[in-house]
Amino acid sequence: MSLDSVAEQLAGADPQLAQFLQAETQKQRFQGIVHSLTDQCWDICMEKPSSRLDSKTSFCITNCVDRFIDTSNFVVNRLEKTQSTFSSELDN
Repeated sequence: MSLDSVAEQLAGADPQLAQFLQAETQKQRFQGIVHSLTDQCWDICMEKPSSRLDSKTSFCITNCVDRFIDTSNFVVNRLEKTQSTFSSELDN
């Protein structure tokens, strides 16, 4: 059972607990995204481990993170636009 479903069940019984669980779920999702992003950018950018990041690797990691954020924002905006279009079509 996920924290989302538990929060939904508790929403009527204990709103504070439901809100806390929802916040914790969001933290968990964020940590998962950070972990996934770290894995992906590490695999893409790290040619060989060393004691320091060289400028090429640092630039690659920064660029990788920026592209991930850009892509995420694009997808969210596209989904919002699609949902808005779909909702307006249903209203007509």
